[in-house]
Amino acid sequence: MNYADDLTGLLPLDQLLQLSGLEFMQKMLAGDLPAPPISQTMGYRLHEVSEGHAEFRGAPSFHMTNPMGTVHGGWYGTLLDSSMACAVMTRVPKGSLYTTLEYKINMIRPIPLDMEITCSATADHVGRTTAVAHGEIRGLEDDRLYATGSTTCIVMKMSKA
Repeated sequence: MNYADDLTGLLPLDQLLQLSGLEFMQKMLAGDLPAPPISQTMGYRLHEVSEGHAEFRGAPSFHMTNPMGTVHGGWYGTLLDSSMACAVMTRVPKGSLYTTLEYKINMIRPIPLDMEITCSATADHVGRTTAVAHGEIRGLEDDRLYATGSTTCIVMKMSKA
């Protein structure tokens, strides 16, 4: 299959558009669809999904550090972008897709290496053309808040060519 003919790189576009966003995310959680490659690269996984909600879990490894030896801000950003966008995805109807327009993160404290965290996000609004969501990263053992984020996404109704 040619990547140009496959929007997600994981599922042909015509099949993707036959699923609601929630159905798509539930199939991914159940293992019926593969997780996106970025989750393996960045060391996190989808843990829970429901309408308007997505939760990922993971632990930053040494490979996620910056030159100072702390967890790179890009790890926080990628994780929050994934969870917030997936929360939006759970409310996208059949025949539509979304993409992130912008996101913002606030890192509150450094995450210790190899500490398992949870990144939980909620879709606050998903309309015909735009969506907004917020998320947070917390330690699983200590329940401390490590970062927060917010996003704006565009929702696109796909026409059949």
